[in-house]
Amino acid sequence: MSGEGGQDGFVHLRVRSAYSLLEGAIKADAVGKLAAKAHMPAVALTDRANLFGALEFSVATKETGVQPIVGVALPVRGIGEGPPERWAKIPTIVLLAQSEQGYLHLSELSSMAYLDIEPTEEPQVPWSAVAERAEGLLLLSGGVDGPVDPLMAAGKTAEGKAALAEMHRVFGDRFYVELQRHGMAAQAAAEPELVAYAYAFDIPLVATNDVYFGPAELYTAHEALLCIADGAYISQEDRRRVTPEHWFKPAADMRKLFADLPEACDNTLDIARRCAFMVKKRDPILPRFPTVAGRTEAEELAEQAREGLRKRLQGHTLSGTEQDYWDRLEREIGVIQAMGFPGYFLIVSDFMKWAVAHDIPVGPGRGSGAGSLVAWSLLITGLDPLRYGLLFERFLNPERVSMPDFDIDFCQERREEVISYVQQRYGRDRVAQIITFGTLQARAVLRDVGRVLQLPLGQVDRLAKMVPANPANPVTLARAIEIEPRLRQAKDDDEAVAQLLETALQLEGLYRNASTHAAGVVIGDRPLTELTPLYRDPRSDLPATQFNMKWVESAGLVKFDFLGLKTLTVIDRALKHLDKRGARVDMAELPLDDAKTYELMSAAQTVGVFQLEGQGMRDTLRQLRPGSIEDVTAVGALYRPGPMDNIPLFIDCKFGRKPVDYLHPSLEVVLKETY
Repeated sequence: MSGEGGQDGFVHLRVRSAYSLLEGAIKADAVGKLAAKAHMPAVALTDRANLFGALEFSVATKETGVQPIVGVALPVRGIGEGPPERWAKIPTIVLLAQSEQGYLHLSELSSMAYLDIEPTEEPQVPWSAVAERAEGLLLLSGGVDGPVDPLMAAGKTAEGKAALAEMHRVFGDRFYVELQRHGMAAQAAAEPELVAYAYAFDIPLVATNDVYFGPAELYTAHEALLCIADGAYISQEDRRRVTPEHWFKPAADMRKLFADLPEACDNTLDIARRCAFMVKKRDPILPRFPTVAGRTEAEELAEQAREGLRKRLQGHTLSGTEQDYWDRLEREIGVIQAMGFPGYFLIVSDFMKWAVAHDIPVGPGRGSGAGSLVAWSLLITGLDPLRYGLLFERFLNPERVSMPDFDIDFCQERREEVISYVQQRYGRDRVAQIITFGTLQARAVLRDVGRVLQLPLGQVDRLAKMVPANPANPVTLARAIEIEPRLRQAKDDDEAVAQLLETALQLEGLYRNASTHAAGVVIGDRPLTELTPLYRDPRSDLPATQFNMKWVESAGLVKFDFLGLKTLTVIDRALKHLDKRGARVDMAELPLDDAKTYELMSAAQTVGVFQLEGQGMRDTLRQLRPGSIEDVTAVGALYRPGPMDNIPLFIDCKFGRKPVDYLHPSLEVVLKETY
């Protein structure tokens, strides 16, 4: 950090990203860019209660050449007291990780803030929990939102000093008295007492600016963001707000602001030097599968797969010779072992067999995993891949190494039972769902901003509907303005609309809420807080990871898909009704050449049929008139963005209206089925 100290250096130790939901207006991967642009050697991310962005921020910030500092603004009870305003929340202290041990403590504390409270409560931890996990952490006293400043500002200096003394007792020379100057009366009132106490007890001071947004000109848009969060209007006097000073100020501005206390800025650099830790990516870590005594996972997989294939082939109509099956099985086993994935197959097979044994309806398998003969042998899938010419290499390929990923469907009503079994098998602290974040997308952000600006509902609705709706490939607001002349015209004609569009553009893409992924579950080989902090969706009993799908895998966790499918529930009920009437049906034995079934499909009588029920799909079925299971699989593959353009050609080739082009005669065997 040479050249960054002295009279001009400064490091922001308090930055909220968009992961401080509807509070912060900076994307986690953009924090480092702001610091780099300001020539700061380091920057800290301190979202409220959570570490949602810790790994993403660490990786992205390091790439900009800036040192990431991982922290959290942790709501804490049992020390001092919070701000007196009625919209104020539980007071927060700032904790920064100095080491891996410190980060593990942060992960535990942030997880406790969500898991150890009632679902209706605000995330928080008791001070006693912080005191037990102080090792490896630096503490900042919390500023105007902390437990000390409100006491000092209210003249309760004895209580304020007692809180500072307790912080100093626990953290020793890793404790800093925090000073903030956003022009707020409470800050000015508290500061003399804070400075006097710090000097009296030789505690270092540190200057912070609680950063909510990047450039100063984003203040108005940030005001709208807080109004969206609180259901308030911009014009309201009595609402939560921050000052125009809560932006990512350059070092020179902070030095000027604290010219009378230069050591408070110097200490930001000192803290950065003491916090030389970042969260790093890890290779995938699978939990150990409990094998038969003495066997390795590779041996267990081979044994179970061979035994499973023997059972599958009994009375089965073969596609090729029996030797073809055994050769394919051994080849697949070799690839799975060489790539180090026997444990993955064994884990999935184990919970699939448990589900079947407990009469929980499961799907036959879909996606590239259906191309694995080992998966068929282990009862993971219900399809013979040789019968349908499915390729194992689409699922696992040594030349393109990636984790295997089975999409597995369970009865919607009993999916939770399977997850509960996995928790019992591997440990409740080692199994979690995956968090997902809803964003302010083009149409929604227009409606939200229109409401807080109190524009006429009808006008905002008309403008929102001018943004093309394409869920598969959402159109950004900037793109919509570019391609829709009516939006540009409205912007030119009406100042209020221009303000609406400008504000919405600045907020688009920020996170609106957290929930859980519909299917993803992770299983760890150790308590999950050692790999990812945890969160709890108030609507679910199962904890969720604080990192989303992309970053949880980068943290070393392996994802398993437990999809809840209503169709399986409906089929199960239908079978039970038939059974009561003496008409037992075995789904696995249903013929796939039933002419009446294809007549129904060709007439588009497919409401309630999985993936075939949408209006566009039913129109396609009328034109394509499927006559085989291959036709049905082809239309399922074609009916998605991109391949859809080939549907007319596929139909024309099927009915001989256009010639089939195989490019080369040797490819006919591969391409014949799909023309």
